[in-house]
Amino acid sequence: MYDVMSPKAEEFISDEEIRASLAYAEENKNNRELIEQILEKASKMEGLSHREAIVLLDCGLEDLNEQIYRLAEAIKQEFYGNRIVMFAPLYLSNYCINGCKYCPYHLKNKHIARKKLTQEEIIQEVTALQDMGHKRLALEAGEDPLHNPIEYILESIQTIYRIKHKNGAIRRVNVNIAATTVENYKKLKDAGIGTYILFQETYHKESYEKLHPTGPKSDYAYHTEAMDRAREAGIDDMGIGVLFGLNNYRYDFAGIIMHAEHMERYGGVGPHTISVPRVRRADDIDPDVFDNGISDDTFAKIVACLRIAVPYTGMIVSTRESRESRERVLKLGISQISGGSKTSVGGYAKEEEPEENSAQFDISDHRSLDEVVRWLMELGYVPSFCTACYREGRTGDRFMTLLKNRQIINCCHPNALMTLKEYLEDYASDETKEIGGRLILEELKKIPNQTVQKKAAEYIENIHLGKRDFRF
Repeated sequence: MYDVMSPKAEEFISDEEIRASLAYAEENKNNRELIEQILEKASKMEGLSHREAIVLLDCGLEDLNEQIYRLAEAIKQEFYGNRIVMFAPLYLSNYCINGCKYCPYHLKNKHIARKKLTQEEIIQEVTALQDMGHKRLALEAGEDPLHNPIEYILESIQTIYRIKHKNGAIRRVNVNIAATTVENYKKLKDAGIGTYILFQETYHKESYEKLHPTGPKSDYAYHTEAMDRAREAGIDDMGIGVLFGLNNYRYDFAGIIMHAEHMERYGGVGPHTISVPRVRRADDIDPDVFDNGISDDTFAKIVACLRIAVPYTGMIVSTRESRESRERVLKLGISQISGGSKTSVGGYAKEEEPEENSAQFDISDHRSLDEVVRWLMELGYVPSFCTACYREGRTGDRFMTLLKNRQIINCCHPNALMTLKEYLEDYASDETKEIGGRLILEELKKIPNQTVQKKAAEYIENIHLGKRDFRF
């Protein structure tokens, strides 16, 4: 039975409800009157239900598909403007006791080089990331209570926050580790994490259990209910995602929106971010296992329809996607991307030997952070290294209130410009610095509140004179 307010995974992610929604969407994919009604509702920018959203995803009428894309662009601009938040993943350890069939970290893989960073190696990795200009990291680690206990994760977070190199500092550490207990989530909260991230991989229970035959992750309910335990522990910024290509994309599209609905109604705050990774080649993974891969066109429409259905959420694409793919979806809803990423353990401080491959997956965008920053600015976006809301306590419902009241332009936009100025002063190439200087002058004019605009300009001048870390 479907119940968005139930604490039970199989009730707030109801297989029966998803199948009924998919059938309804298939039946109405050319129903012009219904689709126009849904678009009219969506134009209010207050979101859609999972059933309404899947109708838009399945829409077969080209003129209405164009309206879907235009609306997604408008919603992205209204809520997030042209800011694109930058981050990098940091892989601490690839030891793992799970048997996930799509991940090279699986326990039976004897090809991959198993590695775990010492605290000294973490210092080297983070120093390298700071020298690139990063201020926000996403910690990644396999599930292994012997090699990667919660104490190791907590010690690593403390180490990262302590590292100050030249003008570098990591100001926000997001954490992507396995589902755990309320007690451990409380420890992560006390350690000062930013967002807790956990991908569902697929919401189809039978497929999930086949893909996770062994290890703690095989427990579908425990994994799916993790965000509620994190909320109980006091973590109020959480990120969800599915790995498109593991299962039928329509099913998982409906499932992730249902999860967002549950988080907002049951927990009081919807997901801070939604990630949309696609399956990529990896060591010891049979590429023929997955026959549900999605095309670039389908991927773009998924991003657009998610933006329309969950207008308030941040949306993330990583370097799994190519430059061309990322450029296409940026305007349709994406608000965060990684840059200069390495998916191997210890990959930032030194080049890894091929025979020591420890990467989780192959990346498609190999450009440096400076190249990505310059590319974004040439496209008219503002690369942001901002972490102000997290450090000012504007998390959870407080951040969502700011977002839903359309105050991003008076708060997050000036913060983005100031952190971009820091990047330009401390890390950018001459070409990037020149483009960025012109962009900042133009973007300052777009801040509606004249007092904020004047103060931001003053802060930016102070950054040029050597001061750092201003924020609204």
